[in-house]
Amino acid sequence: MRLEAITWDRLAERLADRLAGAAPADGGNWQRAGFDGAPASHPGDLAARVGEALRVRGRPSLVIGTEGFLRPASLRLEHGHRDEESYYSGWFDTGALWREVFGPLDPGGSGRILPDLWDPDTDRATRSPYVQLPPGGILLLHGPLLLRHWFPFDLTVHLLLSPGALRRRTAEADQWTLPAFERYGAETDPSATADVLVRADDPRHPAWSG
Repeated sequence: MRLEAITWDRLAERLADRLAGAAPADGGNWQRAGFDGAPASHPGDLAARVGEALRVRGRPSLVIGTEGFLRPASLRLEHGHRDEESYYSGWFDTGALWREVFGPLDPGGSGRILPDLWDPDTDRATRSPYVQLPPGGILLLHGPLLLRHWFPFDLTVHLLLSPGALRRRTAEADQWTLPAFERYGAETDPSATADVLVRADDPRHPAWSG
């Protein structure tokens, strides 16, 4: 696939234009975009940039990170603090994401979304208030391993790091997660699955598929 050099700001503008100019695929009132990437690629930063670009266009959006939907430590760490299988399959509460984030945005839904559920630092419920996303609003969900769950996204963006860049940019304490991303690439092939591919090996000089 041929990739073109682009700045992060310009990339956010182009993605915001694409979202602002489209209608929800399910015929409902809300679009849903997914920003998929390992933590080292910082997908939340791009989601926030797109949210700001949408705001300038008069389109409301809500940026949500899957780190706010981690499962309790008793479940997440049942097989140890560095269990690759648990990270791959059991760290994130996908049921809560379906119920509290995607369900309210279904056709006929309320648009009332819970922005986060669990605080991993305190290992307690966050008790955050619900947020009302008005009709025409856009969900911007970011996190790792997103494309293996069949979430109903209208637009998907994958931030790709080469294996070498992923190793270099992942903290030593989190190196144990790297096999999970290798498995994700083999089983899900997010580079081919996503609507938009962004290569982010050099954080100063991204390139995208257009």
